[in-house]
Formats: sequence, structure tokens, C-alpha cells
Amino acid sequence: MANHRRSGSATSSSDVSVSLEADIVSTDANASSSSGIHDIKLSGESTPGDGSAAGDADSRSTSRSSSSSNHNQNHPSQAANLKQNRSLAALATKLFDEKIPFKKKLKFLKRVATVKDDGTVQFDVPGDIKPQSPDFGNGVVYDGTVDEEHAEKPELEDLHLPPLQIVMLIVGTRGDVQPFIAIGKRLQDYGHRVRLATHANFKDFVLSAGLEFYPLGGDPKVLAGYMVKNKGFLPSDPSEIPIQRNQMKEIIFSLLPACKEPDPDTNIPFTVDAIIANPPAYGHTHVAEELKVPLHIFFTMPWTPTSEFPHPLSRVKQPIGYRISYQIVDALIWLGIRDMINEFRKKKLKLRPITYLSGSYSSPHDVPHGYIWSPHLVPKPKDWGPKIDVVGFCFLDLASNYEPPDSLVKWLEAGEKPIYIGFGSLPVQEPEKMTKIIVQALEITEQRGVINKGWGGLGNLEEPKEFVYLLDNCPHDWLFPRCSAVVHHGGAGTTAAGLKAACPTTVVPFFGDQPFWGERVHARGVGPAPIPVEEFSLDKLVDAIRFMLDPKVSPVSF
Repeated sequence: MANHRRSGSATSSSDVSVSLEADIVSTDANASSSSGIHDIKLSGESTPGDGSAAGDADSRSTSRSSSSSNHNQNHPSQAANLKQNRSLAALATKLFDEKIPFKKKLKFLKRVATVKDDGTVQFDVPGDIKPQSPDFGNGVVYDGTVDEEHAEKPELEDLHLPPLQIVMLIVGTRGDVQPFIAIGKRLQDYGHRVRLATHANFKDFVLSAGLEFYPLGGDPKVLAGYMVKNKGFLPSDPSEIPIQRNQMKEIIFSLLPACKEPDPDTNIPFTVDAIIANPPAYGHTHVAEELKVPLHIFFTMPWTPTSEFPHPLSRVKQPIGYRISYQIVDALIWLGIRDMINEFRKKKLKLRPITYLSGSYSSPHDVPHGYIWSPHLVPKPKDWGPKIDVVGFCFLDLASNYEPPDSLVKWLEAGEKPIYIGFGSLPVQEPEKMTKIIVQALEITEQRGVINKGWGGLGNLEEPKEFVYLLDNCPHDWLFPRCSAVVHHGGAGTTAAGLKAACPTTVVPFFGDQPFWGERVHARGVGPAPIPVEEFSLDKLVDAIRFMLDPKVSPVSF
């Protein structure tokens, strides 16, 4: 899994920095336009002032309608499909049309989408309708063809790249930060200067890896607690809104200093040449626009519209709604932060405010994206264009420098391989109850278990158990190969580490993309169906352990 290669434009995880550098160079020629905010044209959407375009679109629509009317009369399902496609396309056009007042757009959103109690977005598409070739995205659905002239990527030594000063703007938990440390170290190997800007909690982690550090606003513990309660970026309760807004404002307003201020410890000047960011940084696009430097987005969860699966923060089951789910989630997030973004643009960046509901506020459609997961687990969707790639998991070698405590080594050597159970930096609502369930499940299945205490406070036992080892912290790449199976929250990095170690995996998702990875693990047959944390129970955990211990369940193929 760590070293896979594919034909076409995809790269192995070991080659991620090579393709990254090529993309940085290729976008540099038109940095200001590729870093700015753009409208995204939808199918049949007219450009302001361009009456001919609208007329052509109408005439094409009329022609298609008349030529297929008799056929549709004989095939009601196809007629319903066509009607539904047009309905969703019309909705998307209304959402992203500059001419429509903002208040009306809010009404459109309220009619079709609801933020549920768990913070996810629910919207339903009437009927069991299967799309043929819907287009609700940027007006062009990529057809999967490759321009042969640009199919082959140049070798790094042929590019003659000068050393760049690169800043990474990364928001999230340790699992979000760790892959970027791996990428940063590889970029350093090629002679670039790398600054990783993230939350102050991770300063030692970043510096110990040999990268430069700059603090961003926001507290990952507060963010994680918020997201566990709300299952995503969207508040399920009005009382939660100030918490998230304060955190986001701190993050957004810290982005510009991270790109241009001297090192806070050494006072060495820093002048950014290129920006790498993950989408939850939110203001990264606007900083790149102001500084006129190229931007490259990397993320561990899908953020680009596709018709192959829905947005991880949405709850829509009908395939016809998959693609538009990305735009609805995007629009709802934008509604909550647009005033902060515009304040940031006016006061800090000296840019004009954005007065429209952008089709993709978080990053323009022409900015390169790299998704950090293995195509063997989730292949690149066919409707993602050449500037969007699945680059593989990015592993950071922590095992080689890890000195395990003697007590852990002796305990591991004293019996069969244990099952790992832990939820990393995520807060657990009832740690005592969950610990009791874990211990009982291990007893019933006659298994040994390593319980990672993490930030959630697991492992408070009334009395020690010989078959349980309580762990404070240990690199996954050292521990997982010594385990028979793993149970965790389903973060992309933890999922990758478990599969790399050939461990059957049970995902207990808390929020965000974790249900998505749990479903993918189950779909590939290397773990049971995910157990949402609110449904975590003794019976389900026992069933999951027995599923993983079945000799037929093995992710060796990864």
C-alpha cells in the first residue's frame, strides 16, 4: 500500500512531492487568477451580459426535449429521470447565480437541505431515480480522457527547480497534521524550505521532525470536541455557533502572518513562494490571491464533487444526489463564515469582499488537489479531471526512533497478538462506560487488548487486568504490526496504518469523514460494518471482534 503505482497521472505515496513540485511550477504562470475566487458555471447557466449563451443553452434544451418527447412517453422512468436532473440543475443554478439576492438563496437551501441533530446535512431526492449523466458541478463533467501530450510527467531532475519557500496551512487533529509532516520532510529532501503552520499543540511534533513551525489560531481539542458533538463542521445547536465561529476566526486571521512573518523563535525572515493547505483552513485561497502565489490543496477526505459517492458530511442515499451534495455542504459552510472571510479580505488582505455565494468558495475549481488515500481502497472517480489526483497514503516513519517501555515489550511477548482499541485525540463522552464495554468484550472473546487512553480518558479500570495493557502513546507503525486487529475512530491516517499492517479493522466513527472510511473498509471486506460511537455496545463490539478474527478477513492484498 505504501508503494503502489498506477498508470496515468496518479503517483505513489513516495512520489507525492515530485508531482506536487510539478504542479506548483505549472500553476505559477497564472498564480493570481488560479488563486482567486471564481464563479462556477453550471449546465445551462448564462454568463451575465451574454444573451447568446443563454439562447444557445435554451435552444439545445428545447431540441433535446422535442427529439426525446415520444421516447420518454414510452419510458416513464427515463422521463422522471430527465425531469429530476433538470430540477437539480435548476436548484444548483439558483444557488450560484450572482443575480439572485442572498436571502432568496437561503430560502432555496432551507427548502432542500436540513442540518440534522448530529450536524450532518440531510436532503432527499424523490423517488428511486438513477442518473444517466447529470451535471450539477462546474458545468463540465470530466469524461476520463487524458491529453496524451501532458500524460507523462517530467522527472524531477529535468525540472531544474529552484529552492522554494513553502508554507503548509493545516487545520485539524494530530491525524490531519501527520501526513503533512511526511510531505514536508520529502520536500526538504529536494532542497526546499518548509514551514508547517498549524495549532500550537503540535509545535514539538513538527519541530522534532525537523520542519519549521508557525502557530495558527484555534485549539484542536476544542475543535475536536465540537466536531464529535456535531459530527462535522456544521453546528447542530445554535448555542454551538459562537464556539465554532471564534475558533474559525482565530484560524483565518492567523493565516497571513504564517505566510510572511519571520520565524517566531529564530526571527529568520520567511517569504512564501507556494502554499499547501487543507480545506478547513478556509482562508488559504484568499491569502494565495493576495500574495499572488500558487496554491495546492491536499486532504484526507473527499471535497471535490463527484457522482460516485456523496459528500462525507451529507446523508443522501440516492446516486442522483451525490454530486450536488458537495455544493450544498459547501454552501452551508460558506453561509456560516462568509462575514469572517470578507472581514479578513477587507481588513487584512486589502481585497474586495465577495458579494456572491461562490460555487466553490473553499478552493476554485482550477486549483490542483491531491487526495491522501490509496486508490486501492478508493479509486480516483472517473469524473475528476487531470488537476485532481489520488496520491496514496503518506506515512511518517516514527517506529525507527521509538523506544517502547519494557513493560509493553514484555506484555506483548507474553501472549498472542492483542487487539488494539483506541480513539486517539478524540474526546469520549462516557470513557468509564466505554472502557467497561471494551474489557467485557475482550473477556467474552478471550482476547488480549491494548487500550490507548488518548485524549478521551479511556482505561480507568477498577482493578488491573492481565489481558489488558493501558497505553499512553505509541506510534501506530510500531504497534499495529504487533496486533491481530484494530478498533479505532476511522481517521484516514489511522485507517491507513492498520491496513498497511495487514490488520482487520473495525471503525467506530465519531464525525466527519470517519463514517466514509468505515464504509469503505467494510465494502472491501477487511472489517465489519462501522459502529457509530453513539451506537457502541457490548454486543456490537463482540460481533465486530469475531468478524475480524475470521481467517477469511485479511487485508494482506493492500
